[in-house]
Amino acid sequence: MSPIRLILADDHVMLRQGTLAMLARETDLAVVGEANDGAEAVRLAEMLRPDVVVMDVRMPGMNGIEATRQIRTRLPNVQVLVLTAHDDDEYVFALLEAGANGYLLKTAPVSELVHAIRAIAAGESAMAPSIVRKLVNRVSGRKTAQPEDEFEALTSREMEVLKLLAQGMTNKQIADTLIISDRTVQTHLSNIFGKLGVNSRTEAILMAMKRNLLRAP
Repeated sequence: MSPIRLILADDHVMLRQGTLAMLARETDLAVVGEANDGAEAVRLAEMLRPDVVVMDVRMPGMNGIEATRQIRTRLPNVQVLVLTAHDDDEYVFALLEAGANGYLLKTAPVSELVHAIRAIAAGESAMAPSIVRKLVNRVSGRKTAQPEDEFEALTSREMEVLKLLAQGMTNKQIADTLIISDRTVQTHLSNIFGKLGVNSRTEAILMAMKRNLLRAP
């Protein structure tokens, strides 16, 4: 099986090289490029077509938000995992709306980073617990009037899957919670994406919040 191909985008060379050294221990991961800023990350992504770009936020020139937006627009098959020291709301929601598939803080252990990369490469999302809480808080702070025509577009089971998705659960965790197979979860997710007009788990959560389909747990 081919390794997951990565680009690391971070203007702090020592941190980037340290991350590279840690990821090099994993036989199923391969760093194929390094970028000092957002513009270089976009250029390398277009040239190398990696599976995942591990993206910092604050970089000189083009920042991680704009780089994420350009990569996800031009290269929809390339996933973006944000790895940053910043968890300010303005960064979090701007990056998720730009299409980021995951958001981790640099305080996360290496095992969590590796797990996140594998999850994102498999089409799932990966969020730090603090980011999940921000999503839930955003949901709880919104008006909960139900737009009937949009609400009825999702079945009760699809709504259950969507709520668990918003809690940051993986496909397997959702399957275990609902006592269904992983394949059934994937089918529900495909139906949810189609009905909400989105292409990823993160986009589904954000769209559901905009449509007031989710309530805080």
